[in-house]
Amino acid sequence: MTEEPSLAAPDAYSKLIALLDEAGATYRTIDHEEEGRTDLVSAMRGHATSEAAKCIILMVKLGRKDTRFVLAVVPGDARVNLDAIKRMKRGTFIRFAEQQVAEKLSGSVAGTILPFPFDSRLELIVDDAVAESKTMYFNAGRLDRSIALETADYMRIARPRVERIALRS
Repeated sequence: MTEEPSLAAPDAYSKLIALLDEAGATYRTIDHEEEGRTDLVSAMRGHATSEAAKCIILMVKLGRKDTRFVLAVVPGDARVNLDAIKRMKRGTFIRFAEQQVAEKLSGSVAGTILPFPFDSRLELIVDDAVAESKTMYFNAGRLDRSIALETADYMRIARPRVERIALRS
């Protein structure tokens, strides 16, 4: 029996590859065993966990009736600083988006969320350490394939807001 969320994964992958090709990005695909946990998939891809782009969707309340969603991208060895994003957005409440909501907004299953917001309801905020890296690695909307993308191309294509949003260990 096929679960519905997995049907979205090829669509996210196709959108990603089309975007990168159209923009003339320098990237390569990396096939590996199915894995969505950053530390484990980083080892499979053969790079430091700090070079991974961990993508997290957050829900920020700006009052009782105004809800916004943020796609936060932090290094794979860091955690997202919820308080920093809450202050940045002048929010009254912040939390991780529910899995079902995150998957719907991202178009991919948890563990494969892309650092590109294909839904206009997502505001992209990237940690400065990710923006300063040479190459970024992330699951490509699939658990069994990743992308190694030159960060300069990512910044040119995604045009994210860059802030210090990671808690480093």
